[in-house]
Amino acid sequence: MSRRRSPPEEEVALFRQALKEAGVQRLISDRADPGKPRRDDTQRLAARREAAISAAADAPQSRTSDGRVEPVRPSTPLDFAVADLPYRTHSALKRGQIDWQAGLDLHGYTLDEAREQLERFLHDARADRLRCVLVVHGKAWSGMADYPVIKSHVNAWLREWPSVLAFCSARDADGGTGAVYVLLRRRGKEL
Repeated sequence: MSRRRSPPEEEVALFRQALKEAGVQRLISDRADPGKPRRDDTQRLAARREAAISAAADAPQSRTSDGRVEPVRPSTPLDFAVADLPYRTHSALKRGQIDWQAGLDLHGYTLDEAREQLERFLHDARADRLRCVLVVHGKAWSGMADYPVIKSHVNAWLREWPSVLAFCSARDADGGTGAVYVLLRRRGKEL
């Protein structure tokens, strides 16, 4: 095993001279000085905090966004799981081996009504500590879009919902690609 040799003294002197010429100063203390906050900073931050709180109070209480949604074809199966969900649990959900305890049918709703119904349903299911639910979104095409709008939005909304661990298209007996099994988180505080 070789030992590290220290550089020659003349190289160290040249290095220190170059640092000095560059304006680098030697540190006296190894502790950071956070300084004192300026009075105007604390007032400005308090004003920003108040503005953010009032803006949040005025915002709609929806947990799902209306951002750009990827269109999903009617026959495309949906499948999503959080990264740490055990493979066996996800497989059991996909095979329909986890019994669903409640269902929601979104046929006939407008997009806004469907989102409101889905959010209320998921909130109630979480409050009742249900493990698996069925959401029937259908696969009908909207008159203004060339893809199933509710199905595409449900696909996006469920991915955003904090208590959803996984969802996948149902077996044919439960609606096939027109419905999804949704696996919910039962532990932890209410979201």
